Amino acid sequence: MKKWLRRIRGMVGMGVIWGMVWFAAGLLVLLAIFLVGAPGADVPFPIGFGLLGFCAGVTFSGILGVIEGRRRFDQMSLLRFGVLGGAGGLLFSGIFIFMTDLGWDVLVVVGPVFTLSGVGCAAGSLALARIAEEKA
Repeated sequence: MKKWLRRIRGMVGMGVIWGMVWFAAGLLVLLAIFLVGAPGADVPFPIGFGLLGFCAGVTFSGILGVIEGRRRFDQMSLLRFGVLGGAGGLLFSGIFIFMTDLGWDVLVVVGPVFTLSGVGCAAGSLALARIAEEKA
């Protein structure tokens, strides 16, 4: 049972880290909209982006746990980690489109954005994990 609790804690932790990064991206979008003077959205961008980032991080963590299993961070390549992050972002974009009933044509726009965000966050997560392991 402890093994599952550790995995769940890891998934939530990854989601929180990704949520914070996406929250910051939402702040930048909000600032850009404010500077341009365009009207806002129904959901505040930082909160919406933060929630999406949390869900994408949890999705990526699940994929990572299934595919990589027992490998340590120093045994994983940055490229493979990025590809898995992109796969997690693409999978999450499909889930997001399905759950919100936006229509599958929106996937053409949302899919690449979530995929590239997943690649960047995954690479950053691996770099942070390696730094933390070196210090420990």
